[in-house]
Amino acid sequence: MSQARIEVSDLIVRYGGVTAVAGVSFTVGRGEHVTLLGPSGCGKTTTLRAIAGLEEPSSGAIRIDGQTMYSSTDRRNIPSEKRGVSMVFQSYAVWPHMTVFDNVAYGLRVRKLPRAEVAANVDRALGLVQMREFASRPASNLSGGQQQRVALARAVAFSPTVVLFDEPLSNLDAKLRAEMRVELRELQRRLDITSVYVTHDQEEALAISDRVIVMYNGGIEQIGSPEAIYNRPKSRFVADFVGSANLIGGRLKSAPNGPGPVLFETEGGVTLQAQATHPPRGDENRVAVRTAYIDLAAGSPNGATNIAPGNIRERLFHGDFIQYIVDWPAGQLIVRRPPTEMFEEGATVAISFAAEHCVLLEA
Repeated sequence: MSQARIEVSDLIVRYGGVTAVAGVSFTVGRGEHVTLLGPSGCGKTTTLRAIAGLEEPSSGAIRIDGQTMYSSTDRRNIPSEKRGVSMVFQSYAVWPHMTVFDNVAYGLRVRKLPRAEVAANVDRALGLVQMREFASRPASNLSGGQQQRVALARAVAFSPTVVLFDEPLSNLDAKLRAEMRVELRELQRRLDITSVYVTHDQEEALAISDRVIVMYNGGIEQIGSPEAIYNRPKSRFVADFVGSANLIGGRLKSAPNGPGPVLFETEGGVTLQAQATHPPRGDENRVAVRTAYIDLAAGSPNGATNIAPGNIRERLFHGDFIQYIVDWPAGQLIVRRPPTEMFEEGATVAISFAAEHCVLLEA
């Protein structure tokens, strides 16, 4: 990764006696799109607002392009408007009494740019979000998706160093949200902007991010690529919150000194080959297996690992996949298979999954 564009060090934000952000540290590289993901109240929006200068931290440091924007030790706190960042809000914050052009031009006029430069920048920004033909339309006559595009155009019109997104798609319907995700990703790559994005939607985070920072109770649970967060969750919270996973209880039977293959015995006495992404301590009592990585077969599968007998208790049709609830010696498993693989309720099946998809969680 190139030189960090944003550096957050030991950030603490308190509201009275409540600690909203508890010593968070991370960096964002130039041109990188990082998402803060977590449930409501985990501290993600407070962290974003602190970077923007809209929230005053209790301690720590924030640097943008090597310049200190906030430092508790240096008693420095640069005002929001001088940080070179732009923010896109959940509520769009589009002014209904203004035209689309005037909404996008607002920040440029505040910076007292020449009229011709304002017009050129607005035209470029509206072109990026495919809204040029709406320039003279009142913002009050726009749909939710169009208003969000105007908010995006306004955010990138003055070529900011950093763009911060606070759940910008959560007010849109599911289909439009999926389309806007693709557009956002393409826009981010085309402009090579550095961005921090806040969401509680794990599907959104996995789809649009270079890296994901999973937050919980004011702290960071895990930082990694979307693939690493999904395939190699470190904790029970990450496995449970990101994607759909089975958490299987039991105990370690054997383990290496460092990360690597382990043997794990479930509470029902099934011995599983699993993978540890951390040096095991010995007191780990859970493995995680994603619902999509479990195979079901009518007969005994050839060359498979972690094979166990099962019985289909329930079958739920979801369109793109079928969800099975399967009884097996260690309790129940949730299994998601393509709709081309059909098993009847009550059928006896062989369950199997690869050792690399059976991840030992930290205690």
